[in-house]
Amino acid sequence: MHLLVTGGAGFIGANFVHQTVREHPDVQVTVLDALTYAGDERSLDPVADRVTFVKGDIADPDVVDRLVGATDLVVHFAAESHNDNSLHDPWPFVRTNVIGTYTLLEAVRRHGVRYHHVSTDEVYGDLELDDPAKFTPDTPYNPSSPYSSTKASSDLLVRAWARSFGVQATISNCSNNYGPYQHVEKFIPRQVTNVIDGVRPKLYGSGQNVRDWIHVEDHNAAVWTILEKGRAGETYLIGADGEKDNRTVVETILELMGQDPDAYDLVSDRPGHDLRYAIDATKLRTELGWVPRYTTFRDGLAATVDWYRAHEAWWRPQKDATEARYAKLGR
Repeated sequence: MHLLVTGGAGFIGANFVHQTVREHPDVQVTVLDALTYAGDERSLDPVADRVTFVKGDIADPDVVDRLVGATDLVVHFAAESHNDNSLHDPWPFVRTNVIGTYTLLEAVRRHGVRYHHVSTDEVYGDLELDDPAKFTPDTPYNPSSPYSSTKASSDLLVRAWARSFGVQATISNCSNNYGPYQHVEKFIPRQVTNVIDGVRPKLYGSGQNVRDWIHVEDHNAAVWTILEKGRAGETYLIGADGEKDNRTVVETILELMGQDPDAYDLVSDRPGHDLRYAIDATKLRTELGWVPRYTTFRDGLAATVDWYRAHEAWWRPQKDATEARYAKLGR
């Protein structure tokens, strides 16, 4: 099998490439990545001799057509994904998440190539903090930010191309990933690297917002399960019952790093900050038999803290620019 992985130098995509090389050695992997600020080719250094890397834009129809025409399966991770950035400048999110997905869908339609679309639970909007409900594949879309609305748009394009043109496509909507190679702009690595630098973590609002966390290795194992067993045209939600409020996450990070659990500051909340996400992964577990490896969030978080401590050479070049950008945004 020849696999094309878009966004394979980004956080989840790079981990997926590592996992594929390790667990599916018979699969030939090509990575397509534009290497925007959130993509880092160094993330592929451990497997560089096992993959083909192409620097290119998923919104470039010539590049996409050439690569898709030589592959058997496209796994689409590439996306602009940071909510704060989408509030500051929505256009890159429209271009990558909507136009890029359209470009890929047209290419897989022309060449008859199977397609898997990696999306987010943020397309469903949010839930009340005291609501026992969770997101399911039937939950109506209700995106809150430019980021989540462009991901919702891309999901709907995939569904339309599957129904109208018979594209062999599957979709997965996942909860918040964490783990190695995540850019330091994101919540968990930002807090971990701040503590390493002796900087107090910052929490939006009161810290009560709840996210459903999943370790990236568990997420990518679920994607492989969908590739091997999933039914075309179906949507699968990927989650590991990891609901935690942001205050608990920061306090756990501080505790794991030998700090006072109260050593953080509260700052003004950001606009449109969703209250709670929660994934019901029953369909994935019962129909396809997937189960997570990390049975507790604490275990996965401890492994993540250890990784960032051991890989400062990877994240240090990103850190100053990221904090400068946050300071400019007042966050």
